[in-house]
Amino acid sequence: MDEVLALVGAVLREAGLTRAGIGSLATLEARAAEPGIVAAAAALGVPVRAFPAGELAAVPVPHPSAAPLSATGTASVAEAAALLAAAGAGGERGVLVVPKRKSRSATCALAVSVPFLPNEEAPGVRLLPRTHGYIAGEPGSPPTIPTPHTTAAMDMHTHTDAHDLRHHGDAEVRDEKLIDLAVNVRTNTPPDWLRERIADSLTGLAAYPDGRAARAAVAERHDLPPNRVLLTAGAAEAFVLLARALPVRRPVVVHPQFTEPEAALRDAGHTVGRVVLREEDGFRLDPAAVPEDADLVVIGNPTNPTSVLHPAASVAALARPGRILVVDEAFMDAVPGERESLAGRTDVPGLVVLRSLTKTWGLAGLRIGYALAEPETIAALERAQPLWPVSTPALVAAEACVSRAALAEAEHAAHRIGVERAHLLAGLAEFDEVRTVGGAEGPFVLLRIDGADAVRERLRSLGFAARRGDTFPGLDRNWLRIAVRDRATTNRFLQALDQALLIGG
Repeated sequence: MDEVLALVGAVLREAGLTRAGIGSLATLEARAAEPGIVAAAAALGVPVRAFPAGELAAVPVPHPSAAPLSATGTASVAEAAALLAAAGAGGERGVLVVPKRKSRSATCALAVSVPFLPNEEAPGVRLLPRTHGYIAGEPGSPPTIPTPHTTAAMDMHTHTDAHDLRHHGDAEVRDEKLIDLAVNVRTNTPPDWLRERIADSLTGLAAYPDGRAARAAVAERHDLPPNRVLLTAGAAEAFVLLARALPVRRPVVVHPQFTEPEAALRDAGHTVGRVVLREEDGFRLDPAAVPEDADLVVIGNPTNPTSVLHPAASVAALARPGRILVVDEAFMDAVPGERESLAGRTDVPGLVVLRSLTKTWGLAGLRIGYALAEPETIAALERAQPLWPVSTPALVAAEACVSRAALAEAEHAAHRIGVERAHLLAGLAEFDEVRTVGGAEGPFVLLRIDGADAVRERLRSLGFAARRGDTFPGLDRNWLRIAVRDRATTNRFLQALDQALLIGG
C-alpha cells in the first residue's frame, strides 16, 4: 500500500492536485481485489472502479506498451482505466492529465472529466469536481517518476545535478502522433529542389565521399579559405571533436543553452564549469561573468532555448589569447540578415563558429553542419574525425544549401519566421499565467508557467508536443520551449493551451 500511495502522491503533485481531488481508483476487473489497491483506496477514501479487460482494450491510449498488452490485452491498463473512469454518462470525456508513471511494481495515470459543450467547434473545458486515477501493477517497467529541479543561480561550481543533458526535443514526439512544437526544424522541408539534388546523389554511392567541393562552397559562402572550414555530421559532431581534440583544462559553458556541448565535454573526462544566465537579467550575456582562467568557453547565439540574440561585440569580448571561444550559431540563419553573427571573422583570437544546415533545411536525418576556425584548430579537429565522416548525400546538400539561391530562400524564411513568431508571442501575451522571455530572435520562444511540466502533459493529451525546460541548467519544471509554426498551427496550439490551463484550474 505504501508504494501505491507514494506513486499516487507523486502523480497528484505533478498535476498540481491534492488527495481531495481524487474521485476513484480505476483498475482492471481481475485486479480490483488486490490488497495494495484495496488498502490504497481505503486510505484515500475513494471507491475502486473495476473494468473488464475487453472494455479497457477498446480505449485508445497515448502511451501503449508491449508488457501490459501481452498480460491483459490492453496496451496501457493505467491510461485506459483512467480515461474510461473519467468519461461520464452525461457526455463528459476523459482527458489524460498525467500519463502513466511507474514505480517498482505499480503504475498510475490521472484523467479528468471534461464536458462537451453544445454548439462549439472547439469545446470549452471545465474541470469537474471529481478526477479519476488508476493504480495497478504492470510488470517489467523501471521507475520513471520525474524528479523536480530548482532554478540554478549564477555560479562556477562543478555540477553533477539531475539535469538530463542528453534529452532533446525529438524525444517529445518519438513514436507518437502529435503536432510537433518541440523540435526546431522548419516545417515543410527539405524543399523539392533540395530533395531532388539529394536523390540525384544516390547514383554515386559506390564511390567514397569527396568533400572538397562542399568545403570550398562553404568557404566561399563565408569569404574564407577552405583550410578554415571543417564539414561535420551535424553541429553535434563538432562538440564531440572539440571535447576530444583540444587540450583544454578549464572549460566553461554558458547556460541555459543546448546541452550537448557540456555532455560531450563531460564524456571526454573534463570538469565543466557553468555560467548560468538569469531570467531577471533577460538571460543576457555579461562577459565579465566568465572567469578569466577559462580556456574554452561555449555559448549559443541565438541561444537555444531562450531565443536571445547576444550582440556580436559582447560575444567577441569573451575572446582571449590562449582561449578557445566556441559560438554555436545553429539558428543564426533564422535571423534576418544574420546580424550579430561572427561567422567569417578572422580578427577574433581562438574563435570557433559552428553552423548547422539541419534546422532551416529540414536535414536532421541527414546530419550536416560545419565548423569555422583558425587553420590549426581545424587541423586538430580533422585529425580526431573518422575517415569519410560526412556522407555523399550530405556533402551534396551542403553545397546546395550555401548557393546564392538557397541563401536568398533562407533569408525569406527568416523574415517569415519573424512574422509568425510575433503572432505566437501576441497570442501568449493574452494569458495571465504565461510569461515569455523578451526579445526572442530564434525560431522558438521560451515561456514560463507555474507547473509547466503538468501543462506539458495536458498539451500532449490534446495532441501537442512541447519541449520541456527542466533539462536545461538554469531552468526548472516551470519552463517550456515552443517552436514557431504557421499561423493555423499556432492558433490551434493557443486553443489547446487555453484548455490545458483551464484543466489545471
